[in-house]
Amino acid sequence: MEAHYYNVDIEWKNERKGEMSSPELSQKIEVATPPQFPKGMDGIWSPEHLFTAAVSSCLMTTFLAIAENSKLEFSNFECKSKGKLEQVEGKFLMTEVILEPIVTIKNESEREKAERVLQKSEANCLISNSVRSKITMIPQIKLI
Repeated sequence: MEAHYYNVDIEWKNERKGEMSSPELSQKIEVATPPQFPKGMDGIWSPEHLFTAAVSSCLMTTFLAIAENSKLEFSNFECKSKGKLEQVEGKFLMTEVILEPIVTIKNESEREKAERVLQKSEANCLISNSVRSKITMIPQIKLI
């Protein structure tokens, strides 16, 4: 497979806030310094949120592909995630991302397959495999 490129443009707007866009996408997203830092802003996506979202959304899209290939019958996927920012040796690092995926199945007979698909999804998530942060997954399978 040849390399793929994903273009993102950032433009500073004012104070500690900018706007993120891509020539490949129609939406623009405001991005700012998080409120935990000097002059940070509440209510706006931060690089730390986007980092965490990249790991979490990659888990979901990987899960969807593997679930389809595995013919897993599920009715819902959702995932809470939490990125941990720490100062290590004088540098700020996202040291861990905690993923809490919930897969809802209709038949108990699908439980083991759902667990395997989640584990395989975590192992094959390209974003998780590309970062140094510890990735912790706490999966849950629900039966409706």
